[in-house]
Amino acid sequence: MLKTLLVIAVGFLPSLFSLWVIRKTHLRSRLRMRQASMNFPAVQGRQSIRPIESDRYYLEGVGYLIGDISCKFNARSAYIRCAINPNGPCNGCRHYEPKGLAGSEKKA
Repeated sequence: MLKTLLVIAVGFLPSLFSLWVIRKTHLRSRLRMRQASMNFPAVQGRQSIRPIESDRYYLEGVGYLIGDISCKFNARSAYIRCAINPNGPCNGCRHYEPKGLAGSEKKA
């Protein structure tokens, strides 16, 4: 009878150990999520404090844009300037192509 109880106890040990590890991991992940949620407003506040770019302007009906809107590659976005040179600056960019010039080249 004692041997049978010992075999049953040894059989339950791996599953009990697994449950203990799962619970410990779950508590650790919950703690990390709580810490991340508490730190989020501080990170968000730091990211929103940016100097306003000099080439940012407001276009009626569209909103805030950055970069030279007359360029063929302008993204018409408040976050990136273009696909080729997203961080800018537009002044002196070697990839600048005016919209009107690109259309007239195809016709010629």
